[in-house]
Amino acid sequence: MARTTGNKNIQAKLVLLGDMGTGKTSLVLRFVKGQFFDYQESTIGAAFFTQVLSLNEATIKFDIWDTAGQERYHSLAPMYYRGAAAAVVVYDITSMESFERAKKWVQELQRQGNPNLIMFLAGNKADLEEKRKVGLEDGEQYAKENGLVFLETSAKTAQNVNELFYEIAKRLAKASPSRQTGMKLHSRSQESGRRLFCCSG
Repeated sequence: MARTTGNKNIQAKLVLLGDMGTGKTSLVLRFVKGQFFDYQESTIGAAFFTQVLSLNEATIKFDIWDTAGQERYHSLAPMYYRGAAAAVVVYDITSMESFERAKKWVQELQRQGNPNLIMFLAGNKADLEEKRKVGLEDGEQYAKENGLVFLETSAKTAQNVNELFYEIAKRLAKASPSRQTGMKLHSRSQESGRRLFCCSG
C-alpha cells in the first residue's frame, strides 16, 4: 500500500490470550474473515492472521497471534506476547473459571509484557445471556482497577467484534507518533553505519 503523507502506516503485533474455549479464534475469524463456526477446533500452539484497518489518522496492519488456551501450551505464550503492541485477554461470560484465568493472564502481562502494552479485556459469548456467570459489572470493575479497556463481545452475533479491533487500532495510532519516529531514525542510522563500514575498504 502506498504511503500517503500525513497518514501513518503502523504494523502492530496483537496477541489474544485466554482459557481454552473462550472464543479467541472465533473472535479473530469473525474480524478477519467475517465467519463464525459453531464448532471451532481447539488451536494447537498458535494461529497467525493478518488484517489491515484504515483509520483517518493511520493505516494499521495487524499481525494477530491467536494462542492456544490449553494449559500445556502456556509455556509458549511469552514467545507470542513478547514485543506485542496490544493484547486482548478473553474470557467466557458463562464461565467464572475462565474469568479467574483471564486475571492470571493480565497479571502475567503486567509483569512480563511490553511496558507500553495496550491491554483489552473481552467478555465473549455475550449472546449466551441466560447462562451468564460473570456479571458485566465484574468485568468492568476489574478492567477499571487494572487499566484495561473492557468490552463484552459475541463472535457468534458479531456484537462489538469490529469495535474491539477498531478501538485497539485507534489507541495504537494515538500511541505511535513518538515511537514511530524514534524507530525510523534508529534503523536509518544503523543502515548508514553499515554502509560506511562495508564500503570503507
